[in-house]
Amino acid sequence: MKQKDIALLIVVAFISTIVSLVASNFIFTPDDVKQQKAEVVEPISAEFNTPTAGDKYFNNSANNPTQLIKIGEDPNANPFKDASN
Repeated sequence: MKQKDIALLIVVAFISTIVSLVASNFIFTPDDVKQQKAEVVEPISAEFNTPTAGDKYFNNSANNPTQLIKIGEDPNANPFKDASN
């Protein structure tokens, strides 16, 4: 390729990029989508009100999941010992 050909390709690529950006902005993006509104958020305070009704959040009659569950009695103290001995 000659130097003139490379310069011409760069100019054509630049112009086609500009034209495609402008055309896509008008064709694919309607005017009502271009403006967005932000949602208003209330400020956060440092105060924390502790709950007074403990029964509302904690159930005193619930099962305790940290307790050991034992189902039935195990009569065999050594279950893996050979039965013939």
